[in-house]
Amino acid sequence: MDTQTQESLEQAYRSVMVLIPAYNAGDAVGGVVRGARAVSPALSIVVVDDGSSDTTAQAAAEAGAVVVGHPKNVGKGAALRTGFERLLMTDLQALITLDADGQHSPGEIPALVGRWLATRADIVIGTRRRGAGGMPRLRVVTNTLSSLLVSLSAGKYIHDSQSGYRLLSRRVVKEVRTSSRGYGAESEILIRAVAGGFTVVSVPISTIYQGEKSYIHPLKQPLLFLGLILKSFFWRFERVGRQQTR
Repeated sequence: MDTQTQESLEQAYRSVMVLIPAYNAGDAVGGVVRGARAVSPALSIVVVDDGSSDTTAQAAAEAGAVVVGHPKNVGKGAALRTGFERLLMTDLQALITLDADGQHSPGEIPALVGRWLATRADIVIGTRRRGAGGMPRLRVVTNTLSSLLVSLSAGKYIHDSQSGYRLLSRRVVKEVRTSSRGYGAESEILIRAVAGGFTVVSVPISTIYQGEKSYIHPLKQPLLFLGLILKSFFWRFERVGRQQTR
């Protein structure tokens, strides 16, 4: 990386918040926070502790993050919205979300910010590899199917719609409203953003799979996801109705 590029990134970091939704991630969240801080001390790092019963809040605070807590577990979608509200209380211009379990390498933050600077897109998605050495086989199947359904609903091909490692511009955070409380919120953001005319691009990232615990229910979550896809058709009608009344 040349000096000019590094200087541009460092300047951009001053306007970026790193948002880490966390639930019972006490063993890993501290390392994630320290990894993000190692990228640049200029980054603002916020951990939303979603009603954890372990040491998540303490580990995050000791690593240097600002911790916002929920009194009980209300889901990733709600945790994201809490972080979004936090961003809008500042003058920061973008937000990067990444998981607390160590699956996302904070070292990829420069790739997302660099892509944002180059394109000025509203959303930059960190796209994971699906081939050998990437996702486990079951996740390849579910991710491919989910991304296809989200792409059809959004009207735009999105290679990895389920990646929680993404950059959102302040405009998206402010204008795209979601209602999903769980993991469906990430798909809802993309569908609503594309429908609203926001630009979405991607950048390749590495992903670490090391037996982390997943809180996605193998039966319940697909049903909730399908319900979300059905709702997306009504969102389109809502948008057309708002345009006609302007």
